[in-house]
Amino acid sequence: MREPRVGSLVLFKNRPARVVQTDPRLVIQTAEGQTLKVRPKDVQVLHPGPVDALPDAAPPEETLLAEAWEVLQGETVPLAVLAELLYGAFTPQSAWATWQAVSDGLYFTGSPEAVQARRSEEVAAERRAREARAAQARAWESFLQRARRDEVDAAQDWAFLQDVVALARGQAGRSRVLRALGSRETPQNAHRLLLRWGVWGPRENPYPHRLGIALAPPELPLPDLPEEPRRDLTHLPAWAIDDEGSRDPDDALSVEGRRLWVHVADVAALVPPGSPADEEARARGASVYLPEAIVPMLPEAAPERLALGLQPVSPALSIGIDLSPDGDILDVEVTPSWVRVIRLTYAQADALLESEASLQALEGLLAPFAERRRQAGAVELHLPEVKVIVDEEGVIRLRPILPLRSRQLVREAMLAAGEAVARYGLAQGIPLPFTTQEPPAPLAEVPPGLAGMFALRKTLRRSEYHATPAPHHGLGLPLYVRATSPLRRYLDLVVHQQLWAHWRGEDLLDAQEVLERVGVAEAVVGTVRQAERLSRQHWLLVYLLEHPHWQGEGVLVERRPPWGIFLLPDLGMTAQAYLPADLPLNATVTLHLEEVLLPELEARFRVVLPDL
Repeated sequence: MREPRVGSLVLFKNRPARVVQTDPRLVIQTAEGQTLKVRPKDVQVLHPGPVDALPDAAPPEETLLAEAWEVLQGETVPLAVLAELLYGAFTPQSAWATWQAVSDGLYFTGSPEAVQARRSEEVAAERRAREARAAQARAWESFLQRARRDEVDAAQDWAFLQDVVALARGQAGRSRVLRALGSRETPQNAHRLLLRWGVWGPRENPYPHRLGIALAPPELPLPDLPEEPRRDLTHLPAWAIDDEGSRDPDDALSVEGRRLWVHVADVAALVPPGSPADEEARARGASVYLPEAIVPMLPEAAPERLALGLQPVSPALSIGIDLSPDGDILDVEVTPSWVRVIRLTYAQADALLESEASLQALEGLLAPFAERRRQAGAVELHLPEVKVIVDEEGVIRLRPILPLRSRQLVREAMLAAGEAVARYGLAQGIPLPFTTQEPPAPLAEVPPGLAGMFALRKTLRRSEYHATPAPHHGLGLPLYVRATSPLRRYLDLVVHQQLWAHWRGEDLLDAQEVLERVGVAEAVVGTVRQAERLSRQHWLLVYLLEHPHWQGEGVLVERRPPWGIFLLPDLGMTAQAYLPADLPLNATVTLHLEEVLLPELEARFRVVLPDL
């Protein structure tokens, strides 16, 4: 390798430069006019010089280069030889022009000291690769032109659209397409473009994908039900009261004198700690309830075998609760059992409450318990609720959740069971995840009506899990454990696993291990609930898109001048709208749909005032 000297033409970062000093340091001047101190190994001598001005020659023409390549096939020569062959002389200008042809790499490769003519098959392969890249570049430019005109074809352009879809689904953080179009690379912008181009329809729900929610049930085997002693409670009518269409009923109610029985699907009998199904349920945290689908946290065989009322006789974990006339819990029995279940919808149960003695007895038994909770400060919120369902035909149905007596009956029974299991675990020394809640934030004044309920809901603090019991102020309970939905919630399953380990004399999870289970589950469950909330809002907005002239009732629940927050009972949602008049809280107005911004999950409404 030749040493650079003052006046030499050198190559620095594949650009020409002139050596202006060699001692004590090597100094070069670049084509951009910069003077730089560099190391000798950072440059390569193209021509010994002297060079007064840096060359700006273009590389040789293709035909001339091809002729030189034909002459030198299979040979390795210095750059000077190739330059003389191309230009008849080796000068700084011809050296730089020749080097550009070498660095291009089609016909030649190597260094200034050793330029190698590529083999013919290598040249052919490189030419094909360049043609393919050029075709791709043309296709890319053609796609961008059509994208700017909103003339995208999903089938034809799928190769380019994949990164837009990935960004919209939260599976990528960047998008070459959005970047090229000058759009911020956000999931919302990607979603908006896919809708605008017709690649996605409004019904495409991106939120489960965006949040990493598994959309297929686990496919894992479950063992047979072990042969273990179970108390026979089949003589008691066990009422499983649930929403219409429920496929996994996991609780039922019976009454025996002053004893309330809450029967719960005995999931832990088939899903012990550490089993594959347990590990999968822990990773999922909870079943996912979307308007368009239900994704269970357990294999589909679990509800088939364990859901209450799907078989003539069902295995259960039964919680017997002796209640005083004042609603206090006097004694608790928890036992594996066999139960004979009668399934009812809430509407059916409400009708039977007028005539069925056992249901009436249950209601009477639980009324003092409910009153005790209220006296202890339980927060009772009565806000309109609407269940959003996409049926098998794809029709979006809005089903109001009515404040039925049967619904309140089931709620009180589940809360009584939660307090009872907490007391049982405490008495037996079984570590459990106790659910607690601090008192609500103080509210200077609670407005009446729905506005008051709306304000009160905002004061509620988040529930927490602890290894030791503490009050749950929102429920008005001195201690509480969630234990009635082991098919749907992983931490309920942990409670059942602890109970079974206690009965079998097996090792229990200690308090720290229980809290570790809580930490894992809570991290996932928060994401599951977010996916459910966002999916519900998505389908509500799709419903509004399909009913563009929607008009309905809105109740003013909060004033933020010049805006108001309205509760829309028919939709079970809140919306912000401009206040055209000095409306009082709880004023009922007509709201007219103005616009739906689906990627932003926002609907805009206008208040329609009556003609005066």
